[in-house]
Amino acid sequence: MSLRFLPLLLLAAFGLAIAGELNYPLDAPAPDGRRPGGTLSQTLPAPVLGNEENKDLRRERNYPEQPPTIPHSIRGYQVDANGNKCLTCHSRAGSARSQAPMISITHYMDRDGQPLAAVSPRRYFCTQCHVTQQEVKPLVDNSFRNIDHLLEDEAAGTAKP
Repeated sequence: MSLRFLPLLLLAAFGLAIAGELNYPLDAPAPDGRRPGGTLSQTLPAPVLGNEENKDLRRERNYPEQPPTIPHSIRGYQVDANGNKCLTCHSRAGSARSQAPMISITHYMDRDGQPLAAVSPRRYFCTQCHVTQQEVKPLVDNSFRNIDHLLEDEAAGTAKP
């Protein structure tokens, strides 16, 4: 055996000795986060999905370039390499028939900004950026205010330092 591996072997032995000495639990409880309970090595089932909102109302965006959320249910929509149900209504031709908003012209450009005849392959999978919404209790308290509300408060003299 070469002496090159001796420091690595000693380090591994030292790590095992320390872990054994501290009685480090190999099945320690997982941190209580979005899915509380369980241990690090335990796999728990995913929580049941709630019902998607189906209001068909456009939401205000919180920051520039934020992808719009999907204001309707997409349960059962096929969005994969074989087909994209979203384009039935939101493509150039589909939006004229359905009166749904057409997808942004940026979705018809390649990475160099050159226009394409069809949706760019890198923009084809809509749910990578666009998500449906659910009426749920927030996981954490949130006091986010968009820039418009902050500017209104400042103009009214009620802005917090």
